[in-house]
Amino acid sequence: MAVEKLKGIYGITLSKHILSKFSVTMPVDFPVGPFSPLNNYHRVWEDPSFIKWRKRDAHVPLYSHDTVEGSLRYWYERSKVNLLNSNSAVWNDDAIFAALESAAFWVKGLPFVKSLSGQWKFFLASSPTSVPGNFCDSTYDDSLWETLPVPSNWQMHGFDRPIYTNILYPFPVNPPYVPSDNPTGCYRKYFQIPREWRGRQILLHFEAVDSSFFAWVNGILIGYSQDSRLPAEFDITGCCHPCDSDKENVLAVQVMRWSDGSYLEDQDHWWLSGIHRDVLLLSKPQVFIADYFFTSNLDENFLSADVQVEVKIDMMQEISEDVNLSSFTMEATLYDNAGWCNSGDNSRKTDLTSYDVVHMKLKSQPPGSLGFHGYHLEGKLERPRLWSSEHPNLYTLVLVLKDASGKLLDCESCQVGIRQVSRAPKQMLVNRLPVVIHGVNRHEHHPRTGKTNLEACMIKDLVLMKQNNINAVRNSHYPQHPRWYELCDLFGVYMIDEANIETHGFDLSSNFKHPTSEPSWASSMLDRVISMVERDKNHACIIAWSLGNESGYGPNHSALAGWIRGKDSSRLLHYEGGGSRTLSTDIICPMYMRVWDMLKIASNPFEDRPLILCEYSHSMGNSTGNIHEYWKAIDSTVGLQGGFIWDWVDQGLLKEGSDGCKYWAYGGHFGDTPNDLNFCLNGLTWPDRTPHPALHEVKYVYQPIKVFLMDSTVKIVNEHFFDTTQTTEFSWILQGDGCDLGSGILDLPIMAPQSSYDIEFKTSPWYSLWKSCSATEVFLTITAKLKHSTRWAEDGHVLASTQLCLLAKSESSPHVINLAKSKILLSEFVGDILTVSKQNIWQIKLNTCTGTIESWKVEGCLLTNQGILPCFWRAPTDNDKGGGPDSYASKWKAAGLDNVSFHTGNCSIKELSDHSVQITAVYFGVSRDQEILLGSGGFNEHENSSYILFRVDVFYWISETGDLIIEYNINPKNDLPPLPRVGVVFHVDQALDHVTWYGKGPFECYPDRKEAAHVGIYESTVEDMHVPYIAPGECSGRADVRWVAFRNRDGVGLFASIYGTSPPMQMSASYYSTEELDKKTHNQDLVKGDDIEVHLDHKHMGLGGDDSWSPSVHDQYLVPSISYSFSVRLCAILPSTSCQEIYRSQLPQ
Repeated sequence: MAVEKLKGIYGITLSKHILSKFSVTMPVDFPVGPFSPLNNYHRVWEDPSFIKWRKRDAHVPLYSHDTVEGSLRYWYERSKVNLLNSNSAVWNDDAIFAALESAAFWVKGLPFVKSLSGQWKFFLASSPTSVPGNFCDSTYDDSLWETLPVPSNWQMHGFDRPIYTNILYPFPVNPPYVPSDNPTGCYRKYFQIPREWRGRQILLHFEAVDSSFFAWVNGILIGYSQDSRLPAEFDITGCCHPCDSDKENVLAVQVMRWSDGSYLEDQDHWWLSGIHRDVLLLSKPQVFIADYFFTSNLDENFLSADVQVEVKIDMMQEISEDVNLSSFTMEATLYDNAGWCNSGDNSRKTDLTSYDVVHMKLKSQPPGSLGFHGYHLEGKLERPRLWSSEHPNLYTLVLVLKDASGKLLDCESCQVGIRQVSRAPKQMLVNRLPVVIHGVNRHEHHPRTGKTNLEACMIKDLVLMKQNNINAVRNSHYPQHPRWYELCDLFGVYMIDEANIETHGFDLSSNFKHPTSEPSWASSMLDRVISMVERDKNHACIIAWSLGNESGYGPNHSALAGWIRGKDSSRLLHYEGGGSRTLSTDIICPMYMRVWDMLKIASNPFEDRPLILCEYSHSMGNSTGNIHEYWKAIDSTVGLQGGFIWDWVDQGLLKEGSDGCKYWAYGGHFGDTPNDLNFCLNGLTWPDRTPHPALHEVKYVYQPIKVFLMDSTVKIVNEHFFDTTQTTEFSWILQGDGCDLGSGILDLPIMAPQSSYDIEFKTSPWYSLWKSCSATEVFLTITAKLKHSTRWAEDGHVLASTQLCLLAKSESSPHVINLAKSKILLSEFVGDILTVSKQNIWQIKLNTCTGTIESWKVEGCLLTNQGILPCFWRAPTDNDKGGGPDSYASKWKAAGLDNVSFHTGNCSIKELSDHSVQITAVYFGVSRDQEILLGSGGFNEHENSSYILFRVDVFYWISETGDLIIEYNINPKNDLPPLPRVGVVFHVDQALDHVTWYGKGPFECYPDRKEAAHVGIYESTVEDMHVPYIAPGECSGRADVRWVAFRNRDGVGLFASIYGTSPPMQMSASYYSTEELDKKTHNQDLVKGDDIEVHLDHKHMGLGGDDSWSPSVHDQYLVPSISYSFSVRLCAILPSTSCQEIYRSQLPQ
């Protein structure tokens, strides 16, 4: 059937070698050539039953070593990766060359593997029917074609355009058909076969091509494939010129952007096309190792492991009838990597083969068994070093095929780990322990190369993950580059490997069923699952297979699950579709489930599967709020075992703007339609892997060392499952009112995994300091650091840090300022302006009509020339906008909160003396949209009551000390939605750009995302406080601030603090106004104002993050529309001023 379809597509010449694969004969005089619009052909790229032709069966990566020593040396070199390698990660144009360097590195040391990566000739046709005629012929003149690096996505090099969609297919849904306007890439590459490969088979291996392709060698069609994330391999032995020939071979490839396979690849990421992973030539002997599957079974006490390997042999078609397999010998040996790791640099001089620990024996076939059952070898490993995320111990498996004379014919190898994945009631077990998944979802994404991978960039991801206590990754939503799995094995990262199946867009269709319910798609779906499992089956890091993502649920899934369970019982099965609790999953794996619903499932006695969130904490922009609420539940509830945050990296692509500057683009920036705008920006890091502030919070809730303040003790818990604290250094620091009181190293006994140690408070090293201090607030911070460097961090790296608020020893009374007895406060009226000053030190001007400050100077330096006004609006975050008309932002705007202007009802001087001035004012907040309806003249509260959103009673008190105390009494309209904030806004001079504060920090934090932030005294600049989320919104806030100071370079400035009984406030300072952050859609477009906008908030709504498409801020972090009262204190400061002394002082009543 396959040949008949191709005959209908092409006039083709097929070699005898190719024809021998089929029982069907074809004439050999068909002309060579690609598609012609004049031909009557069958579009195989629109046929779900035709997914491959002449493609070899899926198998593990093959390396074709020439010696056992060479195989061990190869893995030794590939295992020398650590933190230093990540420093060479590049994210700009240099990445194009770095990708080619990576491709060369991955085949280094393999004499029978050759990379074809490099510059290829390239032409982009508008459709498969408009490709250049006969471009696949070896004599075709491609001199006028452009060049394109391979691997790459052609859209990242100026051809065609990237498209970003989340759910919607970027073409009309009419399966299996795709648009006739189907950009088609034509590639040509010249190569020669090394002379040393004479007499051997030649395999052509594509690691991944998006989305479907045909390939020719020397004008002969050698195969077709689809599945954009898995390899396609073809036997081209009979198509190549002889090894001793001077003639160059020509490889031609035709890649279609769209195919029927695209209907199974509707993942939430950029649609990018081309040969985006490496292309290899692989040489094999006439009889060779084609595939193998390693498994292990641990005994009851983990003192020994039975190890097995099943090996598949293949051979050239021409000799298959003459080969007697019984004359060949198969050997399998396990080597302990710890040997060469411990030998350090001396390993180059060491015989790596001396680290053999198991020589497996050929297992005899059971009596009475019929037919050939393959090669099965087995052995026993005593006292195995087990693999886990905490202890990623690896062995090297080496397979050797020898002929009858004992000569080595073929040698294959891989890294393996000994570990056991199993289930207990409500638990997933690794090595019989219920490890907790501190996970993240990861797309393959590079801002410059798109889907093309770089060695250093993958290492950078793993270094950052491990440094931030992430121990698991879900490959969302497709199998990833083979090197990624090797690195996860090395670094110790649990993995869910996910099939390249997503049909989310069918949720929007009213005409077509999900492919999972259609028999016509079953073979294609099964092929993707089989190919994934067969390629990746030997990796220790994989603890579960996933059937794909967001593809509904149907009988095809049952077939996929059945095949995997029959093939591999050593791992669990994962699939979220159909409600995350179908028979096709061993894990309850919902996405974005609320905490209370998780607890219900965990308490259900009829559900014995563990719950692991496949996606949660949608980290879009300024997000990841509430995550500590999830971990309160997970850490305290059997049956809840963690989850995978969505997701790791902002999928912004590097694009040059009209000004020549490059920026990170999102959906729509390339003229792509349809698109889903910035919904691709959900990462914990920016595209260049700079961490978002939220990553601090993730590190905190994931930290393996927890500290709790009990009644009379401090409890330290080692939450590792396999690690003791032998390599961990504990330290403490005591701070009072932000000042260091003392610190030291904690001498603790070694804590076993899952154990704790209590420090008696009275015998602790900080007790005497705490007892003698007079601070109002005392904080104890316990920090756990690495004593020694690891693969992913240097010694001294902070594993965990917890700050505890200790009870103040006694009530401390603030110092009361003594006021002068003589008159030193000067005041004068000029029209409506009241000027209050003290000698030539400071001067405040107030407008008695509006009740606002006109200006404030200290020693001639302008601090502000605008009023201090109430503020209830913030620039909406992505989460604020989620939910359409039900979103917070929509309700805020419907209520007019985004456009409030304040009218002064009355303003009066309550007292004017030699030592103070007291003024009262009443503001009425009205939406500017309603102002036209207001009566003329002064504002009348009674007449305009229906338009009033807020009544704000303000009390000002200006003291001779230069202090301005402002008391606010806020009364909102009772039918308003939850408020973004309740606070004040003012503007300080641009020169006051040095910020010091006492509160949570040093990084951005908000009421529902502040657990990781410690209370302390921090310094920054306004420039550095800005958090450049790609899509702007509310940002740069700091939570629980007691006081803040804004100074110029001379140390002159403005101090602000909470006052009286007011609780700590939320503070932000930015060159960008709230209006600017709201109006602009890209960070690069933000325009700085003429001053610095400062917000001091009595209440600030949380960020949310349970998802980004519905209002998801938890109730306790909402700001209801009720009455509020609070006070702030402001004063001018000089270089000699101590902010802590001001804060500790109290003005006389």
